[in-house]
Amino acid sequence: MPRRSILSAAERESLLALPDTKDELIRHYTFSESDLSIIRQRRGPANRLGFAVQLCYLRFPGVILGADEPPFPPLLRLVANQLKVGIESWDEYGQREQTRREHLVELQTVFGFQPFTIGHYRQAVQLLTELAMQTDKGIVLARALMGTIEKTEKIVR
Repeated sequence: MPRRSILSAAERESLLALPDTKDELIRHYTFSESDLSIIRQRRGPANRLGFAVQLCYLRFPGVILGADEPPFPPLLRLVANQLKVGIESWDEYGQREQTRREHLVELQTVFGFQPFTIGHYRQAVQLLTELAMQTDKGIVLARALMGTIEKTEKIVR
């Protein structure tokens, strides 16, 4: 018998949605001086921009941007402005798949991102048990889980 989903398709999509207001974009994706120092170590504007965009997606919503997936245009503009590079540099990023993989490994190492494992799942179940006793809404639990994941720098997809 197939499992019944506790979330609708729209609710699932909303959990991994990028911020859609300027204030939220700024709040989630403004780089610190330390971030900028690390980003500037990449060679060329395309690699700096690509590395920075990957960092943004890992921080929030905690996903790896797919190789053929273009970044959210408002996010790309915000990042390019902070780095003082043109958004067209994105088109040159990751022409070598190895570059993207190396950047992801480096981002995980430098910033401490970790894949969401079965061990993390078990911890999450323990954390959410009390909340689950108070609600029958799956989205409430899912949002609480995503908040925990964001704080602990886990990669969910």
